[in-house]
Amino acid sequence: MVRQNEDGEAPPSLAAAGADYRQRLSAFYGALFLILGIHLPFLPVWLDARGLSAQEIAIVTAAPLVLRVFVTPTTAVFADRTGRHRSLINILALLALLLALLLSQMHGFWGLLLLAVPFAIALSTIMPLTETIAVAGVRAYGLDYGRMRLWGSISFVAAGFLCGWLIDKTNAEAVIVCLLAGVVTTAACAWALPERANRDASAQSRTPSPAPAASRAGTAAGWHEVRRLVSTPVFLGFLVAAGAVQGAHGMFYAFGALAWQAQGISTVWIGALWAVAIAGEVLLFAYSSRVVSRWGPAALLVAAGCASVVRWGLMALSPALPMLAPLQLLHALTYGASHLAAMHFISRAVPESSQGTAQALYATMAMGVVIGGATLASGRLYAQIGAEAYFAMAVLAAIGLAAALFVRARWSGGLLWAAR
Repeated sequence: MVRQNEDGEAPPSLAAAGADYRQRLSAFYGALFLILGIHLPFLPVWLDARGLSAQEIAIVTAAPLVLRVFVTPTTAVFADRTGRHRSLINILALLALLLALLLSQMHGFWGLLLLAVPFAIALSTIMPLTETIAVAGVRAYGLDYGRMRLWGSISFVAAGFLCGWLIDKTNAEAVIVCLLAGVVTTAACAWALPERANRDASAQSRTPSPAPAASRAGTAAGWHEVRRLVSTPVFLGFLVAAGAVQGAHGMFYAFGALAWQAQGISTVWIGALWAVAIAGEVLLFAYSSRVVSRWGPAALLVAAGCASVVRWGLMALSPALPMLAPLQLLHALTYGASHLAAMHFISRAVPESSQGTAQALYATMAMGVVIGGATLASGRLYAQIGAEAYFAMAVLAAIGLAAALFVRARWSGGLLWAAR
């Protein structure tokens, strides 16, 4: 908890340190989501323009999601043991820049696959490391996670609009140009990231903090903690719930833009529909502290599961443009609420020394194993039945809803086990 003075307010030096921490993270979220706002909706469009088939696009899109299971947890364990979350983010950002430069010159399935996969893994590994720094700020300074994270959503919208407009005005090669600009910005902003805050923030100044006390004492998460987390029924239920609800986006992320193009919807409108989705997400993050305080992580996860079943079930019917806008608003729940629930569940349920590992397991499950499998399946299904492949995503979402109900029934709201 943040120590307060006699007036019930945080000491000025602590408040200033917290404000600096928040601003640096907000800027990095904004930079990182410039890449994601281009990569997520428009990479399949670029791959299609370079001659890849639907199944090849599915492989390029899904392979990093599956392979990250071997990279992200290992990186997170190392970060938890050393406290070097910021340093690893800088290394990964520079690696992503190098890979993006090489990717821009590549043609053909195998060349694109061999560069697009490590590029996507580098980006996806940055995310849980950043989330660990953010959640540490929530615990140490009492910061509002949603208010930091919403800057990422805002830049996602801006990047999507700009890239969609440029594609319509030029061609699909605008995707790789915008992607390079986003990676350069992210690599620059990574240098300004703060070190992960200690729980006792009153002992922290503006200077970079040393490695977390848990790391120095040798009690940071290791592979023993990985086994402990996945053998805890409530945490395992959380992974299934979050993984299935997030994974149900697989068809949309890989083929949503292509399916809309097949309906005759312009690229500008595709960018606008993504903007509608992220606008709802921004609104949720802006009021996240009130929402989480009122409903709690478990109820948010259940709401995300319900919305996911509805969203993908209706998307399978290829609704007309006027219906797509309200369906896109459900993104605030299917992605926003599920992610918000995950961050606060980890913060409340997992001891601090294991939170980086828990973040990596969540990222690996939600944006790795499940969504990778869903994306691969979508490639075959989309080639055979088109947008009706969304029905499979609705079934996956229903599994997530069942797991979320299990978590809500079994979790008390506190730590799953006592911190050491």
